[in-house]
Amino acid sequence: MKNVENFSTGTDMTIKLKKTKVGLLFIGCQRFRKLGAGCPDGDYETRRGKFVASLIEQFNELAECAFPGIIYERDDADKAIGFFREEKVDCILCSFLSWSEDATWIYFLREVYDIPLVYYLPVRDRMSHQNTREENDFVEFLAQGGLVGSLVGSGSAVRFNREIEVITDDFESARPRLDAFFRAARTRSRLRSARFGLLANYNEIMWSTYIDPYDIFAKIGPELHFISYARLQEEIADISDAAAEAYMTELSRLYTVEADVDKRLFLESVRASLGLAAVRDKFQLDALVLNDVSKEIFETLGLRPGFYPLSFHEHNAILVPEGDLGAGMMVYMLRQLTGKHINYAEPFYMEKAAGTFAAGHAGPHDYTDDRYRHLVRISRDTRFAKTSYKYAGAPFAWYRIAPGLKTFAHFSEVNGRFKIVCFIAESLPGEHALCSYCHSDFKPETPVTELFEKVIKTGTTQHFAVVEGDLRAELELLARINHFEFYQY
Repeated sequence: MKNVENFSTGTDMTIKLKKTKVGLLFIGCQRFRKLGAGCPDGDYETRRGKFVASLIEQFNELAECAFPGIIYERDDADKAIGFFREEKVDCILCSFLSWSEDATWIYFLREVYDIPLVYYLPVRDRMSHQNTREENDFVEFLAQGGLVGSLVGSGSAVRFNREIEVITDDFESARPRLDAFFRAARTRSRLRSARFGLLANYNEIMWSTYIDPYDIFAKIGPELHFISYARLQEEIADISDAAAEAYMTELSRLYTVEADVDKRLFLESVRASLGLAAVRDKFQLDALVLNDVSKEIFETLGLRPGFYPLSFHEHNAILVPEGDLGAGMMVYMLRQLTGKHINYAEPFYMEKAAGTFAAGHAGPHDYTDDRYRHLVRISRDTRFAKTSYKYAGAPFAWYRIAPGLKTFAHFSEVNGRFKIVCFIAESLPGEHALCSYCHSDFKPETPVTELFEKVIKTGTTQHFAVVEGDLRAELELLARINHFEFYQY
């Protein structure tokens, strides 16, 4: 029997994510390399070397940097490509240090593998030289010609049809955009090595949620494992009474338990939830997509698990209900982008007078943000309370989704193409109202009827991932570097 020790049931707002690993490609000019030898500020190579060192110090605040040295010739570019591949960088930042012979850059574009590229031109507030009468100032003038190099290189980037993000500004001003790109690139890398588990099958009452697992693996990255309810049942049976009771006690300490919750059913819902964690551990999953509306899960287990095991956070993994692989992809992507707690919702209805809509979802839900313990109640799952299933009415964590600005984001496949559809809305404070559903009322930025008219015309399913803040710019970046279609409203 498995015991669970030293567990916790809540986490801070964000989960610490590993830094993005960024390859740095700084392109210098071979012709200028030794100009200025003997000058007070040194030759071109020395000046640009000091400048690059200062940039790397700044980039280290945002990412783990992999730097092969300044690139001057084709051999340097060739070595850099091999170095970046060996270092397994998530993206490559490219920056011209001045005008440069463009054969090196063209060679790099031709030979580099499929990886996100960002074209960065750092800008100074003012130049140190006033004129170029002295050789020292003339060399500085040449060394500060990054704009010339960037313009030279831009045409070739387009001719190679490479998707390159362009950022031009001083570091502090460019920092948010660089950080967003780096996080999107890290998310892409995580997707390409991720393991998803589907427990146990696609949702047979929601065909529109089906996504081709071959396309997911070939075009995006995650490999998909199908896991049976019988395997989950085995893991649940192996959870000891002591472990289940300890978890139940801790949940009862942290959250309000409603008076009509049956302790025996509470214990079995907790045990089943720990069984989900055991399945994640056994298969080393990054995402577990649970079909919890199939009759088979109720006939096999007698209930659907009602709680979100914290071990998912410990492994930077996610758990989603209703067997929707696309929704699982979206929740996972937002988690990797932000490290935040991601909710799962479907819009229920609109109220035109208030300009709002209600949304939420049943099943396991991430309620574990410590800031919002007061919004969680342990409640009977009334939707199934009157059924004949063995543990009918087993409780779950009933969460009123926290107030504040949220991004709703949807992911699905249409004719072999993947797409993201997103919009923002304010989650409003209120009471727990929709029994068996974690939920809230939302006021969107776009008039509510206009919003859903646009979303319906675009074509989605009913499922959306919901995250704190406005993530539309980051999602657009993520879509672009993964070649997804993108729609925002």
